[in-house]
Amino acid sequence: MNEHGQRSSMISNVVTKRGIRAAAIQAAAALWLVTLAPAAQAQLSIEIRRGVERPVPIAVVPFGWEGSGPAPYDLAGVVAADLGNSGRFEPVPVADLVSRPTQPVQVNFQDWRISEVDVLVIGQLRSTGADQYTAEFQLFDVLRGRQLLGFRLTSSRADLRATGHRIADMIFEELTGIPGVFGTQIAYVSELRDGTGQPRYQLIVADADGANPRVIADSPRPLMSPAWSPDGRRIAYVSFEGDQSAIYVQTLRTGNRERVSARAGVNGAPTFSPDGRRLALTLSLNDGNLDVYTLDLTTQVIRRLTDSPAIDTEPAWAPDGETIYFMSDRSGGPQVYRVSAEGGRAQRVTFEGAYNARPRVSPDGEQIAVVHQTQQGDFRIAVVDPDSGLTQVLSNGRLDESPSFAPNGAVLIYATKESGKGVLASVSTDARIQQEIASGEGDVREPAWSPFPRP
Repeated sequence: MNEHGQRSSMISNVVTKRGIRAAAIQAAAALWLVTLAPAAQAQLSIEIRRGVERPVPIAVVPFGWEGSGPAPYDLAGVVAADLGNSGRFEPVPVADLVSRPTQPVQVNFQDWRISEVDVLVIGQLRSTGADQYTAEFQLFDVLRGRQLLGFRLTSSRADLRATGHRIADMIFEELTGIPGVFGTQIAYVSELRDGTGQPRYQLIVADADGANPRVIADSPRPLMSPAWSPDGRRIAYVSFEGDQSAIYVQTLRTGNRERVSARAGVNGAPTFSPDGRRLALTLSLNDGNLDVYTLDLTTQVIRRLTDSPAIDTEPAWAPDGETIYFMSDRSGGPQVYRVSAEGGRAQRVTFEGAYNARPRVSPDGEQIAVVHQTQQGDFRIAVVDPDSGLTQVLSNGRLDESPSFAPNGAVLIYATKESGKGVLASVSTDARIQQEIASGEGDVREPAWSPFPRP
């Protein structure tokens, strides 16, 4: 069941509200969970569909190694791949490097200028003890012949890949002014078919480049709506085990999970408050009407924020914690509204087009990402100025859905269809860079980008 499938049973593409509610409740009654499966599957691969017009030529020289045996990890390979996948840089193939300096005194800027390289990265990795490594790197502006950045980082062997992402993040921010997100993670739902053709749903967490996928929940019934806690340590999601929809909060490090809402009717669309203490969610309770509530995770006290005969769902918390955006069909079609986190009168936000759904708020609160239906009938990802209502369409697919901001606010990840298969894609908020993030097997959807990692 993809997002548009969910809307047909729960949210949008409204024919009758009563019919949608009946479908959602019927679906919930048919579901149950089998087991958790920690196996890793469905690794993603990134393909740049459109980058900046003139990506910056950059040379990332293989790091020198001081230690016994071969180097334990190719840090330069991780850095080059991250920067290349951003669509803003064009790494020089290792075979085409004019030289391989590992120390600043070995750099000859004229050689790199002749090779039309604008930026140079060199580094060293040293063994400094049992399972202890030190990585040093320098970033050079070749055209001006000066060092821009130099850092030393320590790492265990298991964390060397993360160290490579951290180096790439620092280089990216130095060169673009935008914090890098290579060290972050994404959560997504994968749907596979077993040997009998029956569906199997997995909630997966992977590095932002698709590597290291880890299954955190596995069920023959739909899993949906993953949402990260502000500290990146927990994920809330909807599962249909126990013959009804329920919302769980799972701690990633331990795998422990808690069922936080299994009230009568629909329990859906959870999202954490900025302080991590509450969820905004959609409940139908006993009257069957979908409304937006908040749930205190400590006291289990719920507060009703909307009280309309319309469908109110898909809440998203603003960064200040004082406002919640949501989708409602109270005007006759799906549009985005906002309401105080304490309740009150709702205010309409989107006005362009007949369909704007699944709002997600940028980290600075200045933009709202939505699924926007164009005049041609395509569903695309757009950003909306919440004050003026001005809308800018970013993606170019026909069935794009589930937008999620990167923690730097510069990129959105979303789900789409490619040759009938569910894949993930990303687009920069200036629409200049587009990527497809394909899975090796099965359909993938409902991506959610993690916050920046915390110490």
